[in-house]
Amino acid sequence: MHHETFGPAGSRPLLLLHGGGVAGWMWDPVRAHLDDGRRLLVPDLPGHGRSAAEPYTSHAETVAALAVLLEREGERALVVGFSLGAQLAVQLAAQRPDLVADAVVISAQAVPLRAVGPTLALLRATAGLARNERFARLQARELFIPDDLLPAYLETSAGISRETLLTAVEANLRFVPPAGWADFPGSPLVLVGEKEKPLMHRSAAALHDALPCSTVEVVEGCGHGIPLQRPEWLAARLAERMDAVAG
Repeated sequence: MHHETFGPAGSRPLLLLHGGGVAGWMWDPVRAHLDDGRRLLVPDLPGHGRSAAEPYTSHAETVAALAVLLEREGERALVVGFSLGAQLAVQLAAQRPDLVADAVVISAQAVPLRAVGPTLALLRATAGLARNERFARLQARELFIPDDLLPAYLETSAGISRETLLTAVEANLRFVPPAGWADFPGSPLVLVGEKEKPLMHRSAAALHDALPCSTVEVVEGCGHGIPLQRPEWLAARLAERMDAVAG
């Protein structure tokens, strides 16, 4: 799994996990507002971006690979995930609290979709559209991709295989808070956009109900794209979290 590192080794890392259909570049606007001295780990998840040749097989295998990445750091991380990456952040915190100091969970679906079968059938029939530039541009607008990152999105979208798309989407739609989440010793921050679908608000509530020491915050004016809609605000919140964890 390809990943980039920024900042000095040996300090507490900030692991940034992107959503499905994008790649590590989606964090560029947030990184632009973070102190250069912070240790950042930014992977391209399997099947995405520079890891496109490695199909997405499951959340479990991806979490195992992320754990290996964190084991090399020597300090427990603040793990931040968006959408698909947010589910991975929850699972990583639940399974490896020895590697995760705390988590920021952004727009994670945690209430399974009832009609998974028909949704996947439709996706199988339309999977090729991801390589259609016109369709990809429409999707980019829905995901709040800024103009300067549009070329990266179009390239990433075109490089995602049918296998990765179907596997990652199915894992996303079936996700529920894992058992270990209730025992996580941190105090995660769960963010959801004010304008997101009701399912996402129910999901935020489900994560909080499973781990009452977490905090749910509704981000005013945002849809399913908080890191790209409010990068400066999010960077400030992450810096606060990093400082609190360090203290």
